[in-house]
Amino acid sequence: MAASDHPLFTTPDDLSIPIWRYMDFTKVVSMLANSGVYFARADLLGDPFEGSFSAANKGLRDAFYQRLTTTEELRNRMPEFNRQCGEWTRKCTYISCWHMNHCESAGMWRLYARSNEAIAIRSTIKRLKTVLDADCFVGAVQYINYSTTPIPENNTFWPFLHIRLSFSHEHELRAVIQDFPITDGAIVVGTPVDRTGIWKPITLSELIDHVYVAPTAPRWFSELTAQVLRQYNLNVEVSQSSLDDTPFF
Repeated sequence: MAASDHPLFTTPDDLSIPIWRYMDFTKVVSMLANSGVYFARADLLGDPFEGSFSAANKGLRDAFYQRLTTTEELRNRMPEFNRQCGEWTRKCTYISCWHMNHCESAGMWRLYARSNEAIAIRSTIKRLKTVLDADCFVGAVQYINYSTTPIPENNTFWPFLHIRLSFSHEHELRAVIQDFPITDGAIVVGTPVDRTGIWKPITLSELIDHVYVAPTAPRWFSELTAQVLRQYNLNVEVSQSSLDDTPFF
């Protein structure tokens, strides 16, 4: 079992680079209880630009529409049709986001683990690709200026592999699933999508190699975390983040 290769999904040559997920304790327990990785629906990730094309695509599309050998009415309907397709594709795309970094990130602790009772799980690119199945694709995102750089439009994965340049500090690696509803053997754009995410069952011990608790977490929280992990037969090392250690002068 392993994630599928895809020409649009690229990773660093060194697959041993650590990847991180920063989350609150309840999400960690949910991960343990479901023994899997959660893929959130793209339109529910909190970024309104997720899965969209850049403003630079508009000029290219306008020129393309003018070249269409169809009626003016159809050409005028194309922008709205593309918008509806894009919004629907967001509902059929599911993403698990990871932070690539050789060490902990103070910024990521602040952004995604806002309380003392927070946890970061560490893995590697290779581990993630190995534990997922063939429905999943893994790759690093590209950070671009959405005002000046167009996004290719020849594959539905492209918009989900580009993010606005202002988020480049996240160094994101993402695993992506696209699951389009099928009706009578065909994809019908606009088919209602009810589920809000997908749990992919995996062997967590093959994914997680270390667990860190928040820098300001009390000692009892570290002990509780280790106890809960053992209850789910996940025997990995639990450490207190050292980011808030006392400085030496």
